[in-house]
Amino acid sequence: MSAHDPLPLTDVGSQSGGTDVQERPGHASEHAPDCPCSAHSSSASADAGPSCHCGSASGPVDASAPRAALAGAPNAGKTSIYNALTGLRAKTGNYPGVTVSRSLGTCRLPEGSATNTITIEDLPGAYSLDPISPDEQIVREVLDGHLASVKAPDALIVVLDSTTLRRGMAFLAEALQLGLPTCLAITMTDELTKRAGHLDVEALGRALGVPAVRVLGNRGIGIPELRERLASTATWPTSPIAPPTEAAEFASWADSILEAADFQPPHEDRTTAAIDRVLLHPVAGTIVFFAIMFFFFQAIFSWAEPLKDGIGDAFTALGGVIHNLLDDSHPLLAGLLGDGLIGGVGAVLTFIPQIIIMFLVIALLEGVGYMSRAAFLMDRIMSRAGLEGRAFVALLSSFACAIPGIMATRTLPSAKDRVATMLAAPLMTCSARLPVYVIMISLLVDDDARIGPLGARGTIMFALYLLGAVSAMIAAWVVKRLTDRGGVLLPFYMEMPPYRLPRPKTVAVMVWDACKGFAKKAGTIITTTTIILWVLLNVPMRSDAQFDAYCATSTECAAISAAADDPSSSTVTNDDGETVTDADELDKLLEAQKTSYTMDNSWGAAIGKAAEPVFEPLGFDWRINVAVLSSLAARETFVATLGQIAAAEDPEEPTSHLQTMTFREDTVTNHAGDLLFNPATVAAILVFFVYALQCMATAGAMRRETGTWKWPLIAYFYMLATAWVMAVLTRTVVALLV
Repeated sequence: MSAHDPLPLTDVGSQSGGTDVQERPGHASEHAPDCPCSAHSSSASADAGPSCHCGSASGPVDASAPRAALAGAPNAGKTSIYNALTGLRAKTGNYPGVTVSRSLGTCRLPEGSATNTITIEDLPGAYSLDPISPDEQIVREVLDGHLASVKAPDALIVVLDSTTLRRGMAFLAEALQLGLPTCLAITMTDELTKRAGHLDVEALGRALGVPAVRVLGNRGIGIPELRERLASTATWPTSPIAPPTEAAEFASWADSILEAADFQPPHEDRTTAAIDRVLLHPVAGTIVFFAIMFFFFQAIFSWAEPLKDGIGDAFTALGGVIHNLLDDSHPLLAGLLGDGLIGGVGAVLTFIPQIIIMFLVIALLEGVGYMSRAAFLMDRIMSRAGLEGRAFVALLSSFACAIPGIMATRTLPSAKDRVATMLAAPLMTCSARLPVYVIMISLLVDDDARIGPLGARGTIMFALYLLGAVSAMIAAWVVKRLTDRGGVLLPFYMEMPPYRLPRPKTVAVMVWDACKGFAKKAGTIITTTTIILWVLLNVPMRSDAQFDAYCATSTECAAISAAADDPSSSTVTNDDGETVTDADELDKLLEAQKTSYTMDNSWGAAIGKAAEPVFEPLGFDWRINVAVLSSLAARETFVATLGQIAAAEDPEEPTSHLQTMTFREDTVTNHAGDLLFNPATVAAILVFFVYALQCMATAGAMRRETGTWKWPLIAYFYMLATAWVMAVLTRTVVALLV
């Protein structure tokens, strides 16, 4: 396998040996990076490929330095230790030849050490070295030294959760059998003590014949001692006696080790158990889950609206300043900056408050420990669609972004199950859809509208998310019925962490990373797209004579032109129905007419009108068509395009202008003068965005995971066709009802 070959879609689970499958916990979310983008490390070496680690800073890693690998079960505390040792001085990429993420960081050693630094490698979480998934296969091959271009580590740090130590002994035994210089990092000892458990960490190390360190990575406890240990990895012992492999002998060995370490298992957390009796109950738990989701979506609207309006007003004012400064001397530059960049990108950035609230709630739910309960609870429902529990973890990750959700399918033992989940993951409503949903729902219903006791806007948002989730299950069910199921099917187990107060720093970092990723996308993809769109919407340029000829044939334009010449005789009214007599305002309206005329006859309009046969049944005109076509690269550009068009047509009130925009010509579904964003059209847009795969980064991630463009193309076109059909049906039904 070459360094550029993707991970082939093979049933790695079949390597675990026959049909004798041991039941063990499913994989948790550690497999999926928590980033809403697909980044590439700027410092990736020749053996590193694309990654999705937005939160870590890239930096050089000394190839000559010794290397210690962190290995352990998911959620055992590996990443906290890794971050504490490296200070996020990390290089991220992929293992050569495969798409599984690789994280390498530099750890500075105490003064006087034989070497100044050591490289720390954070391996994917694994419950066993007998692999059933690509992630576990990589862990085994890295530790064995069998992976191309990656030598075996010089030392191994086995991370064990003290609250689940007995279960972790199986992984420890497999790790010690490798014969690598080994050190133990024992985590969660504070939780063990809190629940009346006990462990003598030093005695555990003596019984095993390897050093053992108590570490609480997120609090820095034990990190200095572990750093000192890392200064002498060459002297770390290997296990003097390899642990037994036969089941009965292993049980006796584990019991003797734990007895020597004076291990007392933790008592059941009574508070956690009492809460779980409600939250994990099939009926009560489901009610609570949907109540939390309702609160979630109500908060996105009610809490964020004042901040959103304030940011929108600020960008509108900034666009006005640009026009005032440059309109006379550099009108083209004024249009590019004021309408293109500020009007387009600003329209997207106004949704940062919603992004903050969305990820704040998610971070709080994760920190408290509820998300794993939600996964366990919803597994009962998802299983009816034939999805494995591990598949639900991937789908759950897709609520933030489909890319980490697609990457999380590596935990599935069957290639065909991975494909089915990948094709379903983009239907889970990601954060990129949020700006579209917010602006369209705001056009559809008033702020104070209610459905019973609930706010209408939040309820509609919840319904859209629910529609996406149900559709994802249906899609996975259909794919799995059309393909032969293969691989090893394991029961789904998920460890339930105790309830605890979330760490403010962890919550803040998650929210910050989400906002940074959103702003970065707005500053790159969306900025580039808006500049291209501004050019398309303003070329070819129109002369004053051409505009005067048009204006003479347009009743609205002729009235504005006459009023601009003689404000006292104005018959022009604003959106509030008041007659406009101010000369400056009339001049701005006349300039907006010129811009609108240019746009109507631009290359962009030609593209949008060429697409009308496809989108007219959905109720779209060429302006919406251009926005939809631009969103095929990234969904957020839909809002940016509409913001740019609205800012050009009404620089003073671009957002409000969306509510008053009308069809200029008769179409198959609408008449000239009808509101552009009428209820039927808005409903069609919302449903279209539920289903359409409008994200090239997601398609690229699917290509990297499958090793072929076949499945991304299938996903793109089946979702686009589904979006069109469902949008047409939705528009037809809503048009009949209103």
